[in-house]
Amino acid sequence: MQFDTKIAIVVREDLAMWQKMNVTAFLSTGIAFETPELAGDIYRDADGQAYGRMSRQPILVYGATAAALARALDRALARQVVPAVYIEEMFATMHDEANRSAVEAVRRGDMKLAGIGFRAARKVADKILDGLKFHP
Repeated sequence: MQFDTKIAIVVREDLAMWQKMNVTAFLSTGIAFETPELAGDIYRDADGQAYGRMSRQPILVYGATAAALARALDRALARQVVPAVYIEEMFATMHDEANRSAVEAVRRGDMKLAGIGFRAARKVADKILDGLKFHP
């Protein structure tokens, strides 16, 4: 199935594995909360047991250097795409309010980005992601 939009998460390649997983999980929620229509239906097994909903479309995960990640953020913002961001300082926080405070304390150009996530029209997303490869 071809979707009109693309959901992408870009994670900095030099992070520890646990950090990459944490960033991906948090950014996925940021995308989901911004676009509740992405929620699929409840899953049920052959016995009728219900399971949680998931995204209606794939979420593609890309790897990037710090410079490429910053470039992707700039490209997204230049195209009026509002991405979710995860910065290094958030690894030391323990709740949402502290995460927001960490982001508010840093100017965009000084952010030590760990990752970004967004949903955009397919062609717009491709321009933002130009040159990036799927995370290995």
